[in-house]
Amino acid sequence: MRPNSMKTVFCKFLVLTVFTGFLQAQSPADGKIQRLPEALAGKTISLNPEYLVLGEELVKGEEKLPLLIFLHGSGGIGENIRRVQGQSSGVFRTIQQAGLKTLLVAPQASESPMKEGAKGGWVPADLNVLLAHLLESLPVDSNRIYLSGSSMGGYGTYAWAGVNPEHFAAIAPMVGGLGALGPKDVTDDLDLWGKNLAKLPMKAYYGRQDKVVPPDRGAMILEAIEKAGGKKAEVIVLENMGHNAGQRPLRDPDFFRWLFEQRREDK
Repeated sequence: MRPNSMKTVFCKFLVLTVFTGFLQAQSPADGKIQRLPEALAGKTISLNPEYLVLGEELVKGEEKLPLLIFLHGSGGIGENIRRVQGQSSGVFRTIQQAGLKTLLVAPQASESPMKEGAKGGWVPADLNVLLAHLLESLPVDSNRIYLSGSSMGGYGTYAWAGVNPEHFAAIAPMVGGLGALGPKDVTDDLDLWGKNLAKLPMKAYYGRQDKVVPPDRGAMILEAIEKAGGKKAEVIVLENMGHNAGQRPLRDPDFFRWLFEQRREDK
């Protein structure tokens, strides 16, 4: 091949590579960065004002879509919202494989509490501020709001739904602990959580080989729910998986078909 021809082929390849990279960077599955208004952000303790929204491009006309809020684990903590992009994008792709339309919001817990003396991590009061804003700014079907998260996000799922079950149609915590002080901690509010979670359809997942969050946390939360009369909860322990047990349902379209079949009763 002549040098000029080789140069032409190389240039075309370079242009194609850059263009493909641009398209990938603009993929809807990457999500769009939104931000809480400053007045609302000031009411939160440990929440990055920025959050990711996926699925807005699916909205047609005046329709309202279900909303899945997905809470990250400890690896997503920080002030860079793109740190939570990978997992939320993977979840969104599985939902699309299931043939479902939804909005997905991925918030981020800040690395340090924004208020002196406060503890960081997932704080239900912070998430209530976020949800109220989402209901005003996105076309959400309020009877089809779902909550899930992995590891620290599994704990956040229990903690938020455990005090505010009225928001949700169903929840799905993955390898979630039961205490704010770490995976071995157990909240003093376990009976309260059980009473409130008894109102919700729930599938919780654990790995029998998990060395981070003891899988018996699933049995503990289920006992509290059943003690309160709950009959809609299921705890699934995956025998050959560890702290990565959430990967199984999050890559399973049938799991999301179950989740999005659930509906909150109108109040």
